[in-house]
Amino acid sequence: MEKNIFKVRAHDAIVGVLYLVSVGLTLYTTNLDFLWIAVAVGGLQLISPITKFCPVYLILNKLMPNTDPIQNGK
Repeated sequence: MEKNIFKVRAHDAIVGVLYLVSVGLTLYTTNLDFLWIAVAVGGLQLISPITKFCPVYLILNKLMPNTDPIQNGK
């Protein structure tokens, strides 16, 4: 159970970093195209409960094989 909590926290950290990088690059370069990163991550988060697919969990499931798979399409 503790390993699954670590996986969820790792997922949240990765997604949070992606949001911050998107906003940071937009502010630093004044190029609004970097906001598309945040839009894409947000879109994936919105459809993830329906499709049961999350690219971050896909990678974390492979990196942490001794934990229960999360959102692996089942």
